[in-house]
Amino acid sequence: MTTGPSFGADFRRQLRELIRWRRDVRRFRADPLPAGTFEQLVEIASLAPSVGLSQPWRFVLVEEPARRRAVRDNFAAANAEALAAYADERARLYATLKLAGLDAAPVQFAVFADRDTTQGAGLGRRTMPEMSEYSTVAAVNTLWLAARGEGLGLGWISILDPAALAALLDVPTTWRFVGYFCLGYPETDEVTPELERAGWEQRRPAAEFIVRR
Repeated sequence: MTTGPSFGADFRRQLRELIRWRRDVRRFRADPLPAGTFEQLVEIASLAPSVGLSQPWRFVLVEEPARRRAVRDNFAAANAEALAAYADERARLYATLKLAGLDAAPVQFAVFADRDTTQGAGLGRRTMPEMSEYSTVAAVNTLWLAARGEGLGLGWISILDPAALAALLDVPTTWRFVGYFCLGYPETDEVTPELERAGWEQRRPAAEFIVRR
């Protein structure tokens, strides 16, 4: 029988602080990460729960300059389209937001969910195949917290054309795009979300999200 660690009050306090300081980072220093950092983070991410123990996450490390430029162009086009959907003060505020760290982040990667993986023999996916994507998001969140624990920041970019990005990265057509991420050392550490600081939205209290039946 394996004896587990002691999750005492001090551990819970530090865990809460880690979660509080996990922010979506868009402003990075260009300093390179120590060799093997990304691989170590993916190893931790792969400890995340997954439906049927299928581990459907696929991490695509984007290193070629030409592909990075193409991702930047993809974002610019999608961002311009998003801006056009707003009007008046919202449009003016949107135009001021920094929504990606593509110009400075030393590490960039895309994450996909492989619904066709045979690992797990389909357990838990027959009626809810989207559990593959949910499992992949759990792995991303695990990586995010692990990165924060290393003093790193992670930024999730969703303002992209998924089909064009998948084609650009030459991945199997059955993989489902989850997100594109920038990883590196943040310019500053902030406990308040950037969108809240910019006046885009305010966080609501947790009690508002509880529904009782």
